[in-house]
Amino acid sequence: MANTDHISTTNNTIDLHTHSTASDGLYAPAELVRLAHEAGLRIIGLADHDTVGGLAEAITVGQQLGVEVIPAIEINTDLPNKQGEAHVLGYFIDYHQPELQESLRLLREARQLRGERMVQKLREMGLNITWERVRELAQGSVGRPHVARALIEGGYASDVSDAFDKWIAPGRPGYIPRYKLTPENAVRLVRSAYGVPVLAHSANIQDAEERVIVPMVEAGMQGLECFYGQYDDQTVGHLLGLAEKYHLIPTGGSDYHGPNMHPTPLGGRFVPEMCVERLRAQAAANRQQPAKPFTLPPPAEG
Repeated sequence: MANTDHISTTNNTIDLHTHSTASDGLYAPAELVRLAHEAGLRIIGLADHDTVGGLAEAITVGQQLGVEVIPAIEINTDLPNKQGEAHVLGYFIDYHQPELQESLRLLREARQLRGERMVQKLREMGLNITWERVRELAQGSVGRPHVARALIEGGYASDVSDAFDKWIAPGRPGYIPRYKLTPENAVRLVRSAYGVPVLAHSANIQDAEERVIVPMVEAGMQGLECFYGQYDDQTVGHLLGLAEKYHLIPTGGSDYHGPNMHPTPLGGRFVPEMCVERLRAQAAANRQQPAKPFTLPPPAEG
């Protein structure tokens, strides 16, 4: 059994933002659900990056333990003119839908190619890391955190944040730009699978309202992550005001990846019951309407 020092001991029962080894979390989907059960959580959202590969396992174990696992996803996107990135969460998605699966396959292939090029670039600078080891660390969909862990193993960084800051963040020597996907297209992709699209950790985006939220609402976004990680009361209040202004469902969670990955423990962020109730109702309403088909075009390198 995993060490549980990083699991919240609060009375919180909902965490809508978690990750497993299907993308860049440290625990397998089944183990993540067991940890959620030990933490007293009744409902979690498993929102791995660009993959739904962990959902079936997590849902099965959740049914055995009495933990509802909401099928979710987190899609990484880029803002125009190199102004940063935005992450789009999708809740209650039809994760078996073939069109969704095809678009996610394209994104995973782009992530893998990026990872390979990043490792190659680092090796050309004399760093002794290998693509084979990065794949072993990933177990599922490859991302920059797996390259970071290989750098830590090689003694080139002290932790994940240090690896990013020294080597693989934008502007650092090992960085390779991501294949581009707009937030609006990520919203359309989630809606095409009957899901509820939500902008994740928007307080981290400068001038988010006009640059990001408005065009995403116009594209069909239906929620805003307000109760997130370490956000203070003032930040949460500001985001709740934006959610009300644009008629968005407030959501929240820890963004849990495992110990020493993010400061908030599993279940460490209070998320009101009404968030789940409104997400569930919106997902049911979405399913009553014909979904607009949307297959992601092959990501263009930029």
